[in-house]
Amino acid sequence: MDFWLNNEQKMLRYNIREFAEKEIAPLALELDEKEEFSYDITRKMADLGLFGIYVPNEYGGAGMDYLSYIVAVEEICRVDGSHGATVAAANSLGIGPIYYYGSKKQKDQWLPRLCKGEILASFGLTEPDAGSDAGASKTNATLDNGQWVINGSKIFITNSTNKMAGVCTVQATTGTKGQKKEVSCILVPNGTPGFVTKKMTKKMMWRASDTGELYFDDCRVPEENLLGARGEGFHQMLQTLDNGRLAIAAMGLGGAQGAYELALKYGKERKQFGKTIASFQVNAFKLADMATEIEAARNLLYKACYLKDQGKAFGKEAAMAKLYCSEVMGRVVNEAVQIHGGYGLMKEYNVERFFRDYKLLTIGEGTSEIQRLVISRQIGCYS
Repeated sequence: MDFWLNNEQKMLRYNIREFAEKEIAPLALELDEKEEFSYDITRKMADLGLFGIYVPNEYGGAGMDYLSYIVAVEEICRVDGSHGATVAAANSLGIGPIYYYGSKKQKDQWLPRLCKGEILASFGLTEPDAGSDAGASKTNATLDNGQWVINGSKIFITNSTNKMAGVCTVQATTGTKGQKKEVSCILVPNGTPGFVTKKMTKKMMWRASDTGELYFDDCRVPEENLLGARGEGFHQMLQTLDNGRLAIAAMGLGGAQGAYELALKYGKERKQFGKTIASFQVNAFKLADMATEIEAARNLLYKACYLKDQGKAFGKEAAMAKLYCSEVMGRVVNEAVQIHGGYGLMKEYNVERFFRDYKLLTIGEGTSEIQRLVISRQIGCYS
């Protein structure tokens, strides 16, 4: 494995870092306070090519590898988690299922518009009573005269309610196979009669990202909107989450990097007893531990991406990276706030927002407990 980014990836990192600091950083606090999804910034991110980075050119993507996509998410989250969430969800959960499992017709219909950022796609998995236990899903779809009739609801769905939201991949029960539910994924365009979305507000974190509740009441779509084969929805969901965990890990890594840099900068500027507080051993050691854990997290995540890009199994490493990077961010932001002292508790200091944003990473796309379950299965703890 080559631990060094190639020139194209280095340039990508530089360009996105410059963009994030110029376009996102000045507005991040205001958007967070207002709980406002920025269409302007989202369109600028699309113009920069952040949607569909790993999708081939024939469908409007940049045709880069998955590591490049992860570097992009990392750099956005180094400045702001909300906009990192928009990019990560648009790619891993929005574009991903259609690109990996869609028919040629579905790809031609949706991918070019998604990669250009004309519209956003969402992934309807979580329900009020079903998260990691996807088998408990109550949303169902039945065939009627060549149409799927969908009934049920979803919750905590990113990129689902704003005016750019164009299509949702909905996981639903479509029958039974023996004693087990048959689970399938169906593409449902936003605006379809019977499909209603409701924006969720008063979030602790990612306040400038779009999170919604979805309701399906005799919602009808053509039979050909089935994504992949009937009954393959559970498998598609697992693979989508493996990919998505790499993006969540990148959010943790980027957030940790950003919080560490804020703490280091503040520690070098703030003086007490005639010295910068960064020079006090208690704080110097905190910063040293942060830098070490961030470096370890980056190597773990990049290895997982390397395995995916090489076409090798990466599920275990994706779970490890998601678990470790999200929890590293938790430890880093905790110490970063501590170094800031009372100022770290004030909203005008960015580290306060980083502290709030990290918590979602230990819950979304499989909690830390679920990651440990996945890893323990992979290493053979259960017969």
